[in-house]
Amino acid sequence: MKLGVFSVSLSVKDINASKLFYEKLGFTIFGGDIEKKYLIMKNENSIIGLFQGMFENNILTFNPGWDENANKLESFTDVRELQSQLKNKGVTLETEADENTSGPASFVVIDPDGNPILIDQHV
Repeated sequence: MKLGVFSVSLSVKDINASKLFYEKLGFTIFGGDIEKKYLIMKNENSIIGLFQGMFENNILTFNPGWDENANKLESFTDVRELQSQLKNKGVTLETEADENTSGPASFVVIDPDGNPILIDQHV
């Protein structure tokens, strides 16, 4: 199962303080909008998202169809196919992508310890 590029989406209390902290660890801004209270930051192939006030818990995030530079991959497994594979394996989905659509979509599963995993396709 190919889930795509991995990142951690962090629920932060202060986007500016978090930005400064992660810059000290060598991360640089890759995307997002600090005025809208979210940033995507990179350190080589490591990616983190900083999100203030958007969700309660940290989220493991996978992006089918993208490489670590947000470039579209020529070949990838569509999010709806990944969803179907997981359902066939008995995995319960917290939210689901509409299987009658194409293009961008997402779904969420929760691991046994309560950690949300977002499968979020942007292409």
